[in-house]
Amino acid sequence: MTGHTATVGVTEHGNSAVLVTVGSDGVLLDRRRFDLTDGLPTHPHHHEGSWAVGRYRNSPWAREITLGEAIELVGRVREAAASGAQEGLHALAADVTMPIATIAIRTCPELPKTVEERIRDNRAQTVADTVMYRQALATAAEERGWSVVWYERDRAFTDAAAALGVEDINALLARMGRSIGPPWQARHKLAAAAALAAGCLESTER
Repeated sequence: MTGHTATVGVTEHGNSAVLVTVGSDGVLLDRRRFDLTDGLPTHPHHHEGSWAVGRYRNSPWAREITLGEAIELVGRVREAAASGAQEGLHALAADVTMPIATIAIRTCPELPKTVEERIRDNRAQTVADTVMYRQALATAAEERGWSVVWYERDRAFTDAAAALGVEDINALLARMGRSIGPPWQARHKLAAAAALAAGCLESTER
């Protein structure tokens, strides 16, 4: 990894994003977690949308909602996520001493074009919410002039090892975790591996 820029790796869980930032020398610069939305349902496609079309209606947490209301809710959550992503990345950039050039975000599966189609499609409704959050982060990053690298979860660790030319990426990640202390969980390691691989990729392309 060359140049004096940093790379961010992201993992997401629901409306929360875990971000690990590494420098051009591979040193851990920052670890944080933030919620992209506040006070709104976190899975409007999967929960409210499903209830609106009769899916999971017998679940104890279900409530009555029309399809139109569910679609409107998705729109509100998307707007909130866009704002939350902008605020979160702005705060990160302000705190990290090295300019950030790249962000690695988990790749998104293809989905139907409209919200209604995504709600009605049994496969799409299970992933549409997390895709919405990833896309919010990608858009906010691009607005800041960062390059977006999409990574595959199953390849993140092998790609990082190959990019760095090391055999044991887990040992490197363990040392990285010790340098910052707990928590250093599987999601942090995945984000770090994605950042390391993406940073090397961007340095090579530059």
